[in-house]
Amino acid sequence: MSNAQDKNQPEALDVEEKGHSDHLEKHDTHIFSAVDETGTHKKIDPAEIKLVKKLDWIILPILWIMYWFNYLDRNAITVARLDGLEKELNLTSTEYQTCVSILFVGYILGQIPSNMLMTRIRPSLYMSGAMALWAVVSTLTAICHDFKGLVLTRFFLGVTEAPFYPGALYVLSIFYTKKEIATRISILFTANICGTAFAGLIAIGVFEMSGVAGLAGWRWLFILQGIITFVISLASAFVLPDEPSNTRWLTEEERILAHERIAADTVQIRTNTTTFAGLIDACKDPRLWVLVFMQHFHMAASNFKNFFPTIVGTLGFDRNTTLALTCPPYIVSGIVCIAWAANSGRMNERTWHITLAKVMAVFGFILACTVHNTGARYFAMCVFASGVYACNSVILGWVASTCGQTREKKAISLALANTVATLGPIYTPVRS
Repeated sequence: MSNAQDKNQPEALDVEEKGHSDHLEKHDTHIFSAVDETGTHKKIDPAEIKLVKKLDWIILPILWIMYWFNYLDRNAITVARLDGLEKELNLTSTEYQTCVSILFVGYILGQIPSNMLMTRIRPSLYMSGAMALWAVVSTLTAICHDFKGLVLTRFFLGVTEAPFYPGALYVLSIFYTKKEIATRISILFTANICGTAFAGLIAIGVFEMSGVAGLAGWRWLFILQGIITFVISLASAFVLPDEPSNTRWLTEEERILAHERIAADTVQIRTNTTTFAGLIDACKDPRLWVLVFMQHFHMAASNFKNFFPTIVGTLGFDRNTTLALTCPPYIVSGIVCIAWAANSGRMNERTWHITLAKVMAVFGFILACTVHNTGARYFAMCVFASGVYACNSVILGWVASTCGQTREKKAISLALANTVATLGPIYTPVRS
């Protein structure tokens, strides 16, 4: 290794270094000198390739399942509206819109403090605990009888859901390199897409329980999804990792390799910093603010998902057909999202991938507004959903790789990007 590379390495590992010098010497050439034409870390070591596959098969599935239920619980209100929630609770259109938007107020208030704590508390326990809490709050939605009850549960659902997504991004960022992370974020983001897509299909079955125990179908939706979410939260505590250097299901050699490859991939890495110092570093970095506002305007454009079943309903089909038709556009956009992020990582290029995705989204929105043919409008829904979702993981991957000098700065940068982005649904409320 060169002297410059030595200076970039952490001063100490959390695992005992004694006896591992031979291992590190064995992997030095593979890890630290393996770069592509752009100067980015490149995998050529079979041990590293095996490690990444192991991470993919353990970290991604549990985070994906958790995020899927995160969006199922969050978006249940949009499909519940089609089963009479608005009428049964005597809500006006404005009150319903307020209940949808108030979640993001709680979500914003919880994100940055949450990720500041994430670097001091074991992520496995913190994220699973947050999931258990949002499961309870989501279930309580079933006992709401008026606007006041619904708006309170939605607010606290936002607070309890706040730790998960920025926390999941942080976990991915400490296990995957710059070229790997966008693809992994896109895979995680398909849980968001599928949670929104399959919410309608799940609701079709659950709504058939209407009248069981004297409860409306939409109430059963919140009860059943909340119970399953709680069970998943208990299981996740045993699977989620904390850090590369102390992950239970990695061998000692794999822990060292996982730690060192991220250190080698990080520019100007620093250690022994505080959470507050990480907050200051993040706020002082002008590059972060460019990316933050890019993500903000991107998320403002994606607010359609909060009333997508209503949009599809304008095609004129019955309730069950409408719920079923909400699924395909999200499946298409999920496939596009993964392919787009993978190509961005492979080319180590982000600017044009973001720009072209936005052009696709604008074309879809314009087409949806200007045509009257049912098939063409439905095609437009697939196009604008694909364009909007395609660049999400590319932007967040850019944040993680640009602002990763310390764990604290990385965690807070991701939370800040997600927090400012979430302001969009508040000032761009749904329209009836």
